Amino acid sequence: MLSSLWEELHLFVAFSALVLAADPDASTQVCHLIFKKWEPTYVPAVALLLLLLPLSLSALLIPHYGPLLAPLFALATYHTVLLTSISLYRILPWHPLYNYPGPFLARLSKWWIVWKGRNGRQHFYMQELHNLYGDIVRIGPNEVSIRDVGAVEPLMGTQGLPRGPSAGGQALEPPVSGLIIIRDPVEHARRRRPWARAFSTAALKEYEPVVVKRATQLCEQLAVQKGSIDLAMWLSLFSYDVMGDIVFGGGSDLIVNGDSDGVWSMLQSASGGQMAYYHAPWLAHYAKRLPMAPMIKKLRDFATDRAAFRYKNGAKTKDLFYYLSNEDEAEKTSPDMGQVISEGMLATVAASDTTATVLGNTFWNILRYPHYYKRLQAEVDKYYPAGENAFDTKNHSKMVFLDAVLNEALRLYPVIPSGSQRAPIPGKGDRLVGPYLIPDGTQARVHFWSLQRDPRYFSQPETYWPERWLIAEGLERAPEGELFAHDANAFIPFSFGPENCVGKNLAQMEMRMVCCYLVQNLEFELEKGWDPAGRERAVEDQFVMRVRDPVPVVVRRRT
Repeated sequence: MLSSLWEELHLFVAFSALVLAADPDASTQVCHLIFKKWEPTYVPAVALLLLLLPLSLSALLIPHYGPLLAPLFALATYHTVLLTSISLYRILPWHPLYNYPGPFLARLSKWWIVWKGRNGRQHFYMQELHNLYGDIVRIGPNEVSIRDVGAVEPLMGTQGLPRGPSAGGQALEPPVSGLIIIRDPVEHARRRRPWARAFSTAALKEYEPVVVKRATQLCEQLAVQKGSIDLAMWLSLFSYDVMGDIVFGGGSDLIVNGDSDGVWSMLQSASGGQMAYYHAPWLAHYAKRLPMAPMIKKLRDFATDRAAFRYKNGAKTKDLFYYLSNEDEAEKTSPDMGQVISEGMLATVAASDTTATVLGNTFWNILRYPHYYKRLQAEVDKYYPAGENAFDTKNHSKMVFLDAVLNEALRLYPVIPSGSQRAPIPGKGDRLVGPYLIPDGTQARVHFWSLQRDPRYFSQPETYWPERWLIAEGLERAPEGELFAHDANAFIPFSFGPENCVGKNLAQMEMRMVCCYLVQNLEFELEKGWDPAGRERAVEDQFVMRVRDPVPVVVRRRT
């Protein structure tokens, strides 16, 4: 109903603009104001504003240019004036973000950041911008990126700003919004409750057998491989199978059968191209109606079908759907099918490869620096000697070096490199984020990649150095003659505040369990002659991190 009212309002305002047809300049200004105020995507309203209005002006030009040239001239003139008006507004002092520095082309259009990040290089480019312009950079006409630990709490904390509109565009405007799309803080808190139950301490104990089963399968498969293998790929297959068991109660066996159905390949392919819809969410309105984004649509259809199948068949185990569909009867009313399917689709995409990326980056770094691998191996052997159950989580809190290597991988390679967009609630006015004013109608983000590699917060910020975490805990001494910097508030790999990663505890448990078991039972060595430094350049920002390059290793059983 509300959507319909907005559409009618768009049409009414656009029709009113036709009254100004006798004054072309005034008509373009009205069009600019309408797009600035409401950003309409309703196709008839957009067509009326961008086509019918200028064509109506062409009637005045027919005596001068004839019936064929008059419409073309009217369209060209109208859109030239309109684009000039928009451009001048965005670069001149009356724009609310005028005082924030940034590239000239980024001020003009968000398509500049889309172009710069087209090959997954957005995080590198934004880090360069922060190094050039400082802690706050204008990365779009209406968006800023922040590299300041003092902005984390006021932007993303309990009293911070809700999510911006980008997540909805990235998801191609699903019929029912998933958790990460909801902007209303009250509704977000309500929808998050079943997720919190699904990842509670009690629920995690129920998921442990799933991780045990899949990690055992992974270990056995790795042990029988001959020659060099891509460990990163195998970890992705493992992560997807675990996700399938925990979210849907089973149905995936990539570790044993390989990617015979092309599911893993589809997940990898669908990640490319999402950033255009993330930065220009209005584009999603047309993409889902036109033959655009085929792989994203294919992934969404796959996730929707699998979620619908699980919903209709009910629970066989206490999986994520058990809580999302209120089969635990914790809520007074159960959600409708559309909401549960939307959440299941989110879980498919969000949980399928993020854990594998962290594990792959961890093994990549400890193997390129073998002394770290040997030190981790010694810690695993201390708490889980041969014959001991390496899946028992009772020793995890004591394994400080295991946490150190995982945290260091998360610091250098955060799962969401460019952070999560936040924005003031439309119509509620401007907001202060630390010393930075975020005007109504604009967005902001903390750039995790830049923040966690800032020398003010972390010594040797570009170096994989797990010891920093032990020094910070007082377990080791800092190098002599160095000023040691370590600000735990600048380490936010799972985001921050009430909208942080709800599956954080599951991810940590899964990573610790599989690391302990694999290191206890297998011996890993990087393939000879491979340059591990090249993988650094293959890290991609596709909203979540992707690393296209392999981790080629030789594996054998430990004796």
